[in-house]
Amino acid sequence: MAGRIMSLRLMGKAAFFHIQDNRGKIQVYIRTDNVGDKVFEMFKLLDIGDIVGVRGEVFQTRTEEITIQAQHLELLSKSLRPLPIVKEKIEEDEKKIYDQFADKESRYRQRYVDLIVNPEVRDVFIKRSKIVSAMREFFEANEFIEVETPILQPIYGGAAARPFITHHNKLDMDLYLRIANELYLKRLIVGGFERVYEFSKDFRNEGMDRFHNPEFTQVELYIAYKDYHYFMEFIENLMRHVTQEIAGSTQIEYQGHKIDFSKKWLRISMFDAIKKYTQIDVRKMDEKTLRKTVKDLDIKEDPSMGYGKLVDAIFGERVEPQLIQPTFITDYPVEMSPLAKRHRENSRLVERFEPIIGGKEVGNAFSELNDPADQRQRFLDQASLRERGDEEAQVLDEDYLRALEYGLPPTAGLGLGVDRLVMLLTNSTSIRDVIFFPQMRPE
Repeated sequence: MAGRIMSLRLMGKAAFFHIQDNRGKIQVYIRTDNVGDKVFEMFKLLDIGDIVGVRGEVFQTRTEEITIQAQHLELLSKSLRPLPIVKEKIEEDEKKIYDQFADKESRYRQRYVDLIVNPEVRDVFIKRSKIVSAMREFFEANEFIEVETPILQPIYGGAAARPFITHHNKLDMDLYLRIANELYLKRLIVGGFERVYEFSKDFRNEGMDRFHNPEFTQVELYIAYKDYHYFMEFIENLMRHVTQEIAGSTQIEYQGHKIDFSKKWLRISMFDAIKKYTQIDVRKMDEKTLRKTVKDLDIKEDPSMGYGKLVDAIFGERVEPQLIQPTFITDYPVEMSPLAKRHRENSRLVERFEPIIGGKEVGNAFSELNDPADQRQRFLDQASLRERGDEEAQVLDEDYLRALEYGLPPTAGLGLGVDRLVMLLTNSTSIRDVIFFPQMRPE
């Protein structure tokens, strides 16, 4: 076996030590009689953190601990820095931990150390891999095809966010790291693919908090000849499948709440949800009245925010944190959703929903806008918001409009935040806990 030394106990010409690999720890017993004086003298120079190879026979100690009796020991890699070793002690039948490597900033900056000394952190990332595999399994079972689209884009789009900018020397042009992959995936639907999905690294030049990292993972799916109602049922079934695969149950615990995925999700419109939780009906307010309402609620606003962002600010501050059980918030104002199809019963709304679990939005879906004339006007409306100072407003994409002019069939689209789903299913409080190397300020 091979692994990292995690404990050492010298006893004259013999010693016990533990080595750790990705499956756990095992005890090793070494003595001069078995390995020889030269190897044992080398062993006495080793430290906790060194990586060794061991060959020997397995036996049980008097305390019935599985142990390797070393017949050969070899140093494979020397650790030059001391590990912050965690010590455990049983006191009054209770396990207490001392010298824990627990400082959040140090753990995120030195994830390699965090993974060595905190096995439960490794478990989170193993579970993350299984969550993504379970999602892929469900998508493939529903006949979706996995595809890849560009990360470097000449025009960014598909979301309300500021991009990161880079430069291509050979072409002498600026390019943008994608903020979403939506517009390229819909080009594939135009081209004749009817069910596509992509797990994508996206990049948004925005603030950082426990739910946001500038580099994050999401999955987007598009299906022809369906509308947003299709993806509501799809998500219900997806979450049942994933939680059953990961937790062995359709019920999980998140931050002290028991969340049940076995039932149908609550469905409520955005305006009705705002009225239910604030007793304020914003659906008939104009922008001026709405802005005053936002100020009266002591919610942060600025002149660049149009009608849609003001409504979203009220919802995000006063409604979303209260939605613990799985909920679909439906039918958003058209100003908030420049890529979504107008509602079939109310042209001021769009056919859109967001799945919310544990008080936080985990995705976004809508019936896709496939009218190129309406889409052009929506882009122009976004341009007017940019002129007012909204740096997150979407930019006009002529090639995407050209694709729509060839004909986009009725299509439904869905985006899910993979990091947020992993947070939910691992009971993690911060997105940094589920990303191996989160972005940090310089030391």
